[in-house]
Amino acid sequence: MDPKQPVTLTLWHNYGGQMKDTMDQMIDEFNETLGAETGITINVTSISSSSTLHEKITLAVNQDPGAPALPDITTAYPKTAIKLKEKDLLVDLTQYFSDQELSDYILNFIEEGKLDDNGLYVFPTAKSTEVLFVNTTIFDRFAKDTGARLKDLETFEGIMKTAELYYEWSGGKMFYMPDSLFNVAQIGYKQLGSEFFSEGRLNLSSPLFQRIWNNFYKPAVLGHMAVFDGYASDLAKTGDIVCSTGSTAGVVFFPPKVTYPDNTTEAANYAILPYPTFEDGKKIAIQRGGGMCVIKSHKQKEYGASVFLKWFTAPENNLRFVSSTGYMPVTKEAFGEIMTVRIQNLEDESLKKLLQVVRTMQDEYEFYIPPLYDNLDDLEREYVTSFKKIASKSRDLYFELLEEMDSEQAYKTVSDGVMQQFINGFK
Repeated sequence: MDPKQPVTLTLWHNYGGQMKDTMDQMIDEFNETLGAETGITINVTSISSSSTLHEKITLAVNQDPGAPALPDITTAYPKTAIKLKEKDLLVDLTQYFSDQELSDYILNFIEEGKLDDNGLYVFPTAKSTEVLFVNTTIFDRFAKDTGARLKDLETFEGIMKTAELYYEWSGGKMFYMPDSLFNVAQIGYKQLGSEFFSEGRLNLSSPLFQRIWNNFYKPAVLGHMAVFDGYASDLAKTGDIVCSTGSTAGVVFFPPKVTYPDNTTEAANYAILPYPTFEDGKKIAIQRGGGMCVIKSHKQKEYGASVFLKWFTAPENNLRFVSSTGYMPVTKEAFGEIMTVRIQNLEDESLKKLLQVVRTMQDEYEFYIPPLYDNLDDLEREYVTSFKKIASKSRDLYFELLEEMDSEQAYKTVSDGVMQQFINGFK
């Protein structure tokens, strides 16, 4: 690049809230240092949620009336990148990264960005997985009285047994909520040696589905697990749940204090633990998060984009970004000694705990990349909506029936044939 012939690269990204501040600082730093030296300026022209960004890109790809012009760089998930790739709009970044340079990155992260022709179209910039968040301020009181242990939460079965104990101890409060029931199902299948998907359909005829169904439907009906349309962090703010599984990136949304319905408050401390497994299952967790795509233009801009990507994902820079956002770094070096130093210097205890956990998971877990079916979003929406509708209806009826029969009879009555009804909905 020649600083006498500068280029300005437009960027769309989906890092909002606290992440926006960090992203702004990083881009300003690049523009003032390496960017100034090489004649490259990054100009952010859109900040949207990932779903809104997907819609904007789809409009632009289809050249719909009023659609914005595509940027030079955009954050994107593979499902979005495929739409761009089909129109031959994406740069294959293997042109600008040597094999040696790519070998510095976590292999799974690179592989996720490769599309049908094995070219690299989604460059990993920050990844996430799912972990278990536990409010230990509440849990410790409960544990003192009942003997419950954090170790009991290593399996989903253990979580549900603990949820039943907590329900009794607390006088009827919920204990757990998964942010994504769909992820629990697909990861559960993988942990137990099977596949949740079969030729673009859900494999609900597998005997494993009954095991997963029972593990979540029954606690939802009995009031041990939350069925809620928002995120678990919303319920954590009011102490309505004690623990949840969700994205590492969600760490920034957990509140430093709990405000109870009577307006009393107390500080909230959190344990952050590796993603649970089903009993006898392998340690497998989902690999989440997108990356950055470079839109085809001309060589100078494309090369300039690669310079920015290399700078942004350099271990020190990348760790600065992820350690304030709840994402995972993308290079092998960043998971090493640099991370140790970074963890020690962090003031935010939750982020410190999170980085320690993702480092453990990087060593001990396999990471699963969901398939790229066109209808995957529709399947997920239908699965979650149907489960919540059925579980909520069953729970309402269950508590009505408790006025005339015991718990076991009431549950048997409301649950009879319900799983098959759910499965039939997908046929």
